[in-house]
Amino acid sequence: MEITKGPGSPAVLDEDQALELLAYLVTAARTQVDEAAEYGPLRLLTAACRLGAAIAPRASAATAGFVAGPLAAVPELAVPRDGREEYAARLDELCRALAGHLTEHFARDTP
Repeated sequence: MEITKGPGSPAVLDEDQALELLAYLVTAARTQVDEAAEYGPLRLLTAACRLGAAIAPRASAATAGFVAGPLAAVPELAVPRDGREEYAARLDELCRALAGHLTEHFARDTP
C-alpha cells in the first residue's frame, strides 16, 4: 500500500511519530499473543487515539473534529468483558462516523 499526500492535504506525521506508532503496533501484536482476546480492541483503540493525537494539530478542521469528537467519545481503556453488545454498538457507531468522514474527505478530491 502506498501512502501519498493528496492535493492540498497537509503532511500530518513526521518520521519519529510514524516510528513511535509502528513500534507500538508491533509490540502490541507481540503482547496480544499472551493476553486475553479482550485486549485486542483495547490495543487498537489506543493506537487509533495515539494516531489521532499526533495528526490532529496539523490535520484539516474536519479530521481534527473527528479526532476530538467521535474518536474521543469511545473510551480507549474500556475492556469489553461485560456489555459486549453495547461495546460493539459503540464501535459500530465509530466506524460509521469514520466512514462518513472518509467519504466527505475523499469526495473533495474527486472531479
